Amino acid sequence: MTTKEQQEFEKKVLDQFMSGKSLFGADGAFAPMLKNVIEKSLQAEMDSHLDSEQRSKGNKRNGKGKKKLKSGFGSFDIETPEDRQSSFQPELVKKRQTILADNLSEKIIGLYGLGMSYRDISGHIKEMYDTDISHTILSQITDQIIPDIKAWQSRPLDPLYCIVWLDAMHYKVKVDGKITHKALYNILGITKEGKKEILGMYISESEGANFWLQVLTDLHNRGLEDILIACTDNLKGFTQAILSVYPKAQVQLCIVHQIRNSLKYVASKDQKEFMKDLKKVYRAV
Repeated sequence: MTTKEQQEFEKKVLDQFMSGKSLFGADGAFAPMLKNVIEKSLQAEMDSHLDSEQRSKGNKRNGKGKKKLKSGFGSFDIETPEDRQSSFQPELVKKRQTILADNLSEKIIGLYGLGMSYRDISGHIKEMYDTDISHTILSQITDQIIPDIKAWQSRPLDPLYCIVWLDAMHYKVKVDGKITHKALYNILGITKEGKKEILGMYISESEGANFWLQVLTDLHNRGLEDILIACTDNLKGFTQAILSVYPKAQVQLCIVHQIRNSLKYVASKDQKEFMKDLKKVYRAV
């Protein structure tokens, strides 16, 4: 990519970002991940439903239906398995359910950040369900999902991404019967062709620059050689961690965090008027 092409591409992406178009909407990066886990889980639930007793009654698969699910990460279509006698009652996504709870969306996405432990992934899947599920169903779902997750976690990356956003979202999860807080590290990249891609997801107890350094090293080992612009939340030590792995990267601090930092020095009665003027600054090209 020439310098001119790079500048034109960066302007295009920033225009999209500033216009309010979501990076995580219907065509965003998270929707395919949710779709994959949900469809695989429903297939495994159907496999368990069609046991020998059901088959002896003449029940069997009867194609697939389609429906649109809405989630905090955007809307997307899924295929739902159906049986001839219409006796299948899925648990993860109910028959008439069209909205995915935010906590379920986060738990599904969290699967991609887990390690390779069968026990960890199986336990996490169990947490996705509001009701108790049998060990047989749990094993079938886990066996369906693990190969995809392992392949996704270790897949090779492009040598160059023009813009990379690095952030962590925090959520609660039950571990050994206790509620604990986890940080899910997300890395979203923009390819030279303008495609959004989740490069990796990693889970830790909390967010910190040292763990980010491990994440960046893993990305480098998977083939990511250079980043043009890295966008972060200005976490202490984060910029140094990025530059130690990608010394040529330009580090751009998150606009939202910069706005919050600016507002700290403005009286509350003046903040609304101040924001009107500040928008002209951060929306300027």
